Amino acid sequence: MFGKLRGHRFLFEELVKRDFKKKYKRTILGMGWSMLSPLLMLLVMKLVFEQFFGRSVGHYTTYLFCGLLFFNWFAESTNAGMRSLFGNASIFSKVNVPKYLFLFSANVQVLINFVLTLCVFFVFCAIDRVDFTWRFLLLVYPVSTMLLFCIGVGMVLSALFIFFRDIDYLWAVALQLLMYGSAIFYTTEKFSPDMQLAFSFNPVYRHIAYVREIVLAGTVPSLGTHLALLGFAVAAFLAGAFMYKRYNTTFLYYV
Repeated sequence: MFGKLRGHRFLFEELVKRDFKKKYKRTILGMGWSMLSPLLMLLVMKLVFEQFFGRSVGHYTTYLFCGLLFFNWFAESTNAGMRSLFGNASIFSKVNVPKYLFLFSANVQVLINFVLTLCVFFVFCAIDRVDFTWRFLLLVYPVSTMLLFCIGVGMVLSALFIFFRDIDYLWAVALQLLMYGSAIFYTTEKFSPDMQLAFSFNPVYRHIAYVREIVLAGTVPSLGTHLALLGFAVAAFLAGAFMYKRYNTTFLYYV
């Protein structure tokens, strides 16, 4: 897979440039929306939920930003990935190129937006007087596993979207449920053991909790947490790779 990616490097770079330019076409602020959009959402959620949950959570702005940062990345990445294959049908139906190139390029474009927002997040951490320690370097790990997880989920969704357009509407509902189930604006300490177990099976929540443990608690997550994040990422990627390999030629009959 990655060998073919190197062989089509020029096409891959052009797809990334196209997706990036397309996202900000005819906008006044351009790339500024990558940082302004999550900040506006942060402001709204802070105003709405701080009086209910913020009083019992230290550094609530940073706590909230952690959740929004990773959930928005997952939502944007999977939505872009879901439409990447169908949106480029006019290319791969005429030219024999690896179909995952389109999904990878969409994820790179979203990753660039995430990195820009991450820089803003660090500024907010400083304003919120969060202590910066060497443990911040470990944030590379959840970013890497989340990227692999997003690619895997995106591959599955993009394959399903080719066959069933209803996936677009179903995924919108699923993301809404996932947002409320990822403890973005509330804590999970007061939930029952059964609910705690349910949270542990939510990959997005586990990534958010990892980041909060590093940034806010100043501790290194357990080995089990590291293995869980890796397991979610590998499982999703393998599922996506299987879908693409299984239906590689079948896609052409449905676009």
